Amino acid sequence: MKSLSSKIVLAGVVLLLALMALLAGGAARRESVTIDEVAHIGAGVSALQKLDMRMNEEHPPLAKVLAATPLVIRGVRADYSNVSWTFSGSGMFKEMLGEWVFGHWLIAQWNEPIATVFWARLPMLLLTLVLGIVLFLYGSRLSDGWGGLLSLCAYATMPVMLAFGPLVVTDIAITLFFVLTLWTFANMWRSPSRGTILGFGLAFGAALLSKFSAGLLFFCFPAFILSLRWRPAPEQPRDKAELRAWRRLRLRNLAKGIFLAALVVYAVYFVLSWNEPTDSLGFLGHNMAALLLRRLLMPLWIYLRGLMLFALTGKPAAFILGHSYPHGVWFYFPVLFLLKSPLAFLLLLVLALAVGLVAKFRPVRLAAIPEGMELHWRAVWVFLVVYSGACILSRFQFSIRHFSVSLALLILLLAPLPRTLELLRRSGWPAARAGVWLTAALALASMVTAVRAYPYYFPFLNSLSGGRPGYELISDSNLDWNQGLFDVEEFVRQHGLSHVLMDSYGFSEILVYVPEARLWNCQEAAPEDGGQWAIVSANMIEDSHNCVWLLQFPHEALAGGSMVAFELPGVIPAAGTPGGPPLPENYHKFANIPLSGDTRLIFFNMIRDPQQLQPTWDHLMAQFAETQKQEKSAKAKR
Repeated sequence: MKSLSSKIVLAGVVLLLALMALLAGGAARRESVTIDEVAHIGAGVSALQKLDMRMNEEHPPLAKVLAATPLVIRGVRADYSNVSWTFSGSGMFKEMLGEWVFGHWLIAQWNEPIATVFWARLPMLLLTLVLGIVLFLYGSRLSDGWGGLLSLCAYATMPVMLAFGPLVVTDIAITLFFVLTLWTFANMWRSPSRGTILGFGLAFGAALLSKFSAGLLFFCFPAFILSLRWRPAPEQPRDKAELRAWRRLRLRNLAKGIFLAALVVYAVYFVLSWNEPTDSLGFLGHNMAALLLRRLLMPLWIYLRGLMLFALTGKPAAFILGHSYPHGVWFYFPVLFLLKSPLAFLLLLVLALAVGLVAKFRPVRLAAIPEGMELHWRAVWVFLVVYSGACILSRFQFSIRHFSVSLALLILLLAPLPRTLELLRRSGWPAARAGVWLTAALALASMVTAVRAYPYYFPFLNSLSGGRPGYELISDSNLDWNQGLFDVEEFVRQHGLSHVLMDSYGFSEILVYVPEARLWNCQEAAPEDGGQWAIVSANMIEDSHNCVWLLQFPHEALAGGSMVAFELPGVIPAAGTPGGPPLPENYHKFANIPLSGDTRLIFFNMIRDPQQLQPTWDHLMAQFAETQKQEKSAKAKR
């Protein structure tokens, strides 16, 4: 009987992973390149081909290099004599302009764009499936095979994971290696050995190479250690002298593991920056000894420089429930989580909590967590609280993808549910059988939800949204990340349009996917726009632009609601009049970037003509200097 159960679980694992591959991979095949992918793909290719990390230093290289590997093997072409490459190596902040230009030319000019993006996304899809296997294995250890299968089901049908998993971004990579770090950390704490230290060091090093937010793990470790003082684990010694020795050994091993992780990060940065000029460390000198020292210090310098760029990144305005806030607010991620998670998953969490409480207060103690896994269960809870708390308190909030680590840990919390229900059934709890059927029904409902939402996982909202359109509730990559351009081109062809106005969200060259398009700003509608079709990103309607005035005209949703097609009237009402576009003082800034003019035009000009990089840089520096001067003058007057 047990063998039959194991075979059913294994078959379920294979089917769920196949379903996820079809849904996530199929959706990604229908999507144009998203905003961050432009910079990430170019940075990954150049790091491998040139062993030069000048591009996209604000993110560690692991995910980008993994994505670039099949491209480099296939012989992807990049022109390193292009000004976008040379300009990006001439100053610390200049690469933040040049990476978008270089990435666009690599994807769309020097290579075929659709094939290039497909091959770059393939390793990320595989990484997404690996995370699913990890969650199944760890869920099984925290419960049994059915618990692991339930965790995998929740993960494989989560729209957030289906949307972002195959993309060339850092979120799935950090989620995978964060979970691996958590588990290997608990392994090391339970059974200190060279093997467990090695596993922890490699996992933690990979996490640090995935995203700078992995630094939150440095807060998770002491929180876990303090939790053992507050509530000791069963395997802790009771004798005070033995307990001190027990703690010292594990603290030494933690230090060793962290040191090993640092070596892994240094080694990867050292190799990938081998050909990067060390001119930025020129103050150390120019003789042979200084050049050697500069090369040895370059990996550390690049990492610290990237960390500084990450820290200095402007805190974006947070748009949630139809309101824009100057920075993140505490309820941003909780609300986003409730709106963008399948209802079945939310109900499973509620059911798991209720069943856990019933088991806790039964007259006979029930061991919901298998013996020997208490430290791992503790680590899941502690790391979840620390990471989620940091997300909630952060002022840097604009996408559910930044909450993916918390989602993965919440998924692991479901694992003990089947085992607990079985224990309750054996102990005579009358509702246990109903709980099993309810769990199975909710798991099936989550699969139905994922299939019904295909292929539009970016704008997914559950029924808690009350049927309101996404642009009234959320923004940024929660709704549209410029991935729906194939749907726009299909709309254009179906309607036989020779040209169309387009208010898109992002820096990508829209002509690559929609040759009939002309970049448009709905806030600046002109009389000659009358009678035309306008395609507007849903992000532009209320948040990044002020386009609510368009809703009075005939329109239809595209790409699942990520974009909206409007049929403009023959006569455009005058700005500021009822039914007309807003006056300039009521304009909204694209992505809330505080630059004069339309930020997209700045990037489009550079993308179309890389020679504009230096003049654009000079203009931005002059604008920044003028802003600083005005702020100092205002302070002096006060």
